[in-house]
Amino acid sequence: MKKVETTKAPQAIGPYSQGIIVNNVFYSSGQIPLTPEGEMVKGDIQAQTHQVFQNLKAVLEAAGASLDTVVKTTVFLKSMDDFAAMNEVYSQYFPNHKPARSCVEVARLPKDALVEIEVVALVR
Repeated sequence: MKKVETTKAPQAIGPYSQGIIVNNVFYSSGQIPLTPEGEMVKGDIQAQTHQVFQNLKAVLEAAGASLDTVVKTTVFLKSMDDFAAMNEVYSQYFPNHKPARSCVEVARLPKDALVEIEVVALVR
């Protein structure tokens, strides 16, 4: 196993890593809309989803992967009422490549985020 770390995404806010590589597969921890400096992005679900994707791109790059090599995503939403607005942003990051995905509503997310996304990707 290889631990993945980058300063281009927020540091873990608990006893975990930003991601792990096992057998050329990258497993990310869930990313919430924190800036790399640890500040929560203010705004609606779309602004928060864009920040989550910036964080995911940074950890994927550090792992030697990219959004093009993502095979599975899991999206956690504070409210399913945000599903369509989140999907508008999500589709901008996966315009052609459509990884498998699960999306669930949860009672609460860390730091009261509106969205959290984790990915599984192949490492080049």
